[in-house]
Amino acid sequence: MHSCARGLVVSTGKNLTLVAIDDENATRVARLRRTRGRRFMPVPGDVALVRILPDGGAVIDSLAPRANALARRTTGGRAKTMAANVDTLATVTALADPAPRTVLLDQLIAFAGLEGIAALVILTKPDLAPAVEVDRYESLYRRLGYDVVILNPKLGLGIGRLRHILAHRRSLLCGISGVGKSSIFRALGGTAEIGEISRRRLGRQTTTAARLCRIDGGFLIDSPGIGEFGLGTISAPELAAAFVEMREPATQCRFTDCAHVQEPGCGVRAAAERGEIDPSRYNSYRQLLGNV
Repeated sequence: MHSCARGLVVSTGKNLTLVAIDDENATRVARLRRTRGRRFMPVPGDVALVRILPDGGAVIDSLAPRANALARRTTGGRAKTMAANVDTLATVTALADPAPRTVLLDQLIAFAGLEGIAALVILTKPDLAPAVEVDRYESLYRRLGYDVVILNPKLGLGIGRLRHILAHRRSLLCGISGVGKSSIFRALGGTAEIGEISRRRLGRQTTTAARLCRIDGGFLIDSPGIGEFGLGTISAPELAAAFVEMREPATQCRFTDCAHVQEPGCGVRAAAERGEIDPSRYNSYRQLLGNV
């Protein structure tokens, strides 16, 4: 008789899934149950019913209903589900080496806002940046109402506060290569390093490297490609609403369909000119809208 267990999906490939079974430290490779009906496709964060086979293998029989799902928007109007049951997007940006990519950070924050989940701003490598720059980025995003954590995992700086913030949250960690995600993961106690499943076992498609760390009643998943978090086709009003500091000024615009770029009587541009909207944030808005 096969035993069944509850597990958390970490990443998926074409035919196989990496799943973290409750009360197990190691992560298992699980097959998807074949059905004649509609095929279900797990995504990171899914809660799955996993059947453990006598030979140690595993099969995902079903998925629990999702509390929510993060979907990437596409220009064709379609959506690709990237993660489920996530309530926080934990963004990681280096203050130096590599230089801060504020447009990407603001895109991720906007994505979180559009999806109705929290955004956490993690800033790394403060020792490599001028103190005035560290203070500028920290104060900017704090003023906007976001949790900001300055981290130096090698020295233990900020790890305790980050763990406290992530407790009981279901978070997705995202950031470009070189910003310190691996150091953060290890500092939080993550040890389940999961590389690509071999091509022989998966077929032609492989999964992107993924990891999961359980944190005080919640979990943190290291996301695959950051490029998946595109905003797709989005209108100016939708994008402006995702920039919290633009919401009120946008109500002062002369035209209801104002793009906040060159229209006369624009409340957002007026606020930017008065210094009420940070130049880097307004620049991010324009670039994301496609008007550089």
